[in-house]
Amino acid sequence: MAYAMIAQNTGNSSVYKKEHIEVPKPKKGEVVLRHTAIGVNFIDIYQRSGVYPPPGGEFPVILGCEGAGVVQSIGAGVTGVRPGDRVAYTIQGGAYTSHRVIAADRLVKVPSGVDDETAAAAMLKGLTAQYLIHDCYKAKAGDTVLVHAAAGGVGLILGQWLKAKGVTAIGTAGSKEKCALARRNGFSKVIDYTKQDFVDEIRKITKGQGVAAVYDSVGKSTYPGSLKCLSQFGTFVSFGQSSGIIEDFKLADLAANGSLFATRPMLFHYIAERKELEKRARQLFKVIKDKDVKIQINQRFELSNLKQAQDVLESRKTTGQTVLIP
Repeated sequence: MAYAMIAQNTGNSSVYKKEHIEVPKPKKGEVVLRHTAIGVNFIDIYQRSGVYPPPGGEFPVILGCEGAGVVQSIGAGVTGVRPGDRVAYTIQGGAYTSHRVIAADRLVKVPSGVDDETAAAAMLKGLTAQYLIHDCYKAKAGDTVLVHAAAGGVGLILGQWLKAKGVTAIGTAGSKEKCALARRNGFSKVIDYTKQDFVDEIRKITKGQGVAAVYDSVGKSTYPGSLKCLSQFGTFVSFGQSSGIIEDFKLADLAANGSLFATRPMLFHYIAERKELEKRARQLFKVIKDKDVKIQINQRFELSNLKQAQDVLESRKTTGQTVLIP
């Protein structure tokens, strides 16, 4: 029987309640998807806790932004997929359920050689890594960049992908074990921020030159130091806030630290157009199939254990990707 984990209101993970649902018939342009794996991401926690508004703006709501599964049935006018196809997606909300109806144009086919768990865990974080290093700051061979949370889901993908592009990636992580994990995934050096000042370390590593870009998903606690790590005309890419929202951003700080550039992007703007989604997904699946990037799924939970999965992620005790299995 189909079921969903529904957030009843804003709050901690205790707001989730398992409820049986009726899966509606697909309308024109829609399909019914049976999930085989679902990704867990910090954006889900932001929406649950009230940092971001939930999809649709109101509770109760089904959260979750990425998944993979099998098409069960299709509505009128659907031509891109058919029943039995393995597909994956990332959209705002609706993933924390065993079955769902979804617009067919938001789905991409999962190629042979990529399993469902990998696809589910790769869509949001992998496409995030793709646009960060190809659009926000176009990292090129010979560049040196800094990535915070290097042992996290996006961080491990960035380390591998940047190395494949010939970019020197320096990371930060919060323990000896996480630093070692990041080094195994493409980072040339990793700074343990619990024991070292990452600004001082970057200055030493780069001989005072700084880095061309900082990819920062941590936010409040790293923001001031991130600006100090950049070389002149460097780019600050803020794409998350696991430590809290940056509240004191000032344009004058960009001038003071070397005429810097700053951007606060969102993945869903970069894949809003179908052709952009397809292009970016092709690039992502290619580096996975070519083994330039390995999606590391280090935590698995049953969908009904969503509370535990989010608690572990929110405590920043995870590495790599976390997936739910319905």
